[in-house]
Amino acid sequence: EMRYELKRAIEHVNRFAHLDPEESRDLVEELLDLEKVDATTAIKIADLLPQSRDELRAVYAKERYALDGDELDEVLNVVAKYV
Repeated sequence: EMRYELKRAIEHVNRFAHLDPEESRDLVEELLDLEKVDATTAIKIADLLPQSRDELRAVYAKERYALDGDELDEVLNVVAKYV
């Protein structure tokens, strides 16, 4: 018998996980190849899988720099391969 917390955590992962671990690693590696994506941001993007420029801008909201339209599209194109 599993504890309640463990059971809830497994349910959460099964409900919200869209990629398997290997796909997530591949996505992060591909994002790291882009110029303005650091490791922390790549992991956030892999977790959230943003589908629009606005969603991606929210990931970069706390950064000291912002991406222009072409750079946003480049990141979204990478994410689209895995969704």
